Amino acid sequence: MQHLIGEISALYKKWAGRDPVSVDVLPQSGSERRYFRLHGEKQTLIGTYGANIKENETFIYFSENFSSKKLAVPAIHIVSEDKLFYIQEDLGDVSLLNQLESKGLTDEVYEQFRKSLQALAQLQVKGDDKLDYNKCLTNKEFGKQAIMADLLYFKYYFLDALRKPYDKQKLIDDFEALSNYLTHTEYKYFMFRDFQSRNIMIRDDQPYFIDYQGGMKGAPQYDVASMLWQARANLPEEWKNDLLEDYMNSFEKTIGKKLDRSIFRSQFNGYVLIRLLQVLGAYGFRGLFERKAQFLTSIPLALRNLKEFFGKQSMGISVPEFRKVLDICVADEVIQQFTPTQATDETPLVVRISSFSYRNGGIPEDNSENGGGFVFDCRGILNPGRVDRMKTQTGRDKEVKDFLEQQSKMPEFLNSVFDIVDTTVEEYIKRGFESLMVSFGCTGGQHRSVYAADAMARHLKNKFKVKIELRHIVQESKNWQNPLPDKK
Repeated sequence: MQHLIGEISALYKKWAGRDPVSVDVLPQSGSERRYFRLHGEKQTLIGTYGANIKENETFIYFSENFSSKKLAVPAIHIVSEDKLFYIQEDLGDVSLLNQLESKGLTDEVYEQFRKSLQALAQLQVKGDDKLDYNKCLTNKEFGKQAIMADLLYFKYYFLDALRKPYDKQKLIDDFEALSNYLTHTEYKYFMFRDFQSRNIMIRDDQPYFIDYQGGMKGAPQYDVASMLWQARANLPEEWKNDLLEDYMNSFEKTIGKKLDRSIFRSQFNGYVLIRLLQVLGAYGFRGLFERKAQFLTSIPLALRNLKEFFGKQSMGISVPEFRKVLDICVADEVIQQFTPTQATDETPLVVRISSFSYRNGGIPEDNSENGGGFVFDCRGILNPGRVDRMKTQTGRDKEVKDFLEQQSKMPEFLNSVFDIVDTTVEEYIKRGFESLMVSFGCTGGQHRSVYAADAMARHLKNKFKVKIELRHIVQESKNWQNPLPDKK
């Protein structure tokens, strides 16, 4: 990491003529790219490192093209000669998803969605003008091949994992028919490909776009479907309908001619379905195959999203085996299969989570009647306590948390731990058990174990709504001033 900080700082100096005042390492997103906030005397910029040079080149080309047309994207200031590093405009930390989650379904948030769709229409139509699609990262066009790839992604990583019977050849035939139907669309412009509220930054009350390097030529409806039917956003039906109308008004105005709205909506519904299935495939791959807890917990929401759409909308094409498969996926028993059993006020189970020091006091005793539980050794994780400036900090300080999340294998370690503990917690809730102990130890009981215990408490509380008692044994003995979360 220090090497990357040195390289991005040198690139900043080449651009600004002076070293940055400071450099923050930003949390890693779903990709392998690393981001840094570079602080200058008067402004901040975002530095990026990406090992995939082709991906960097695509993003930089799109950004420079769109910026020249005054579209809502960050400006690129400088690119390293090897194209592994580049520095771009800082759009801040507030995404449209942040706004939705913090403010709720307010008129202000609706207006931000409306503005984002208006800016999307501009990006799609004006961005398409003289754009060289040979620069695309993967496909040049979201045509039949790309649509089939999304459908097969869903088939292999989600549908087949259900182990339910269906006619595989008939399903492939229906996939072919649907992909042919959606390929023959009247409108094809620049398609963002991953247009959702987390990729829309809000600065000075205006939307700006990031992460469009997967873009290609395609149907404008796909991007609108991605945004309005994003499972995590969970927009109400009224918003979806009104925002679609708002978008069609903006799109119509941008292209300068009338839309056939019935055809546009029919194909929009087809792209909603493609997007929902692509997301299920991604959740299946990350959750069912890679066993990442956060993706497993997203599957029920994605299934309910699919069920809501499937129950009310028409695709405009007959695909009988496909409809049979969708019926299988949205069946109550399948949704229930992925929905964790949650505690109620009457559930007796209390999960007692502790951090402790192997060097000072050792593994805490379990004084419950039946005993048992889990003890996890965090000493295999890179220790932030070996870095001088973090020696006096704890696993609750931002710098330590950033270190563990970005420079150690703590996220992978916790994914495995969550997978193990979840099975027992769910079974204990069902069987009416009263106590479970989960302990995390490290050398001093100060950094890694504290962070892991806090993470486990959050995870179990969010997923199972179970009662938690959280203790940081070494820190309590030091009269630690950082207050513990409540035990509810």
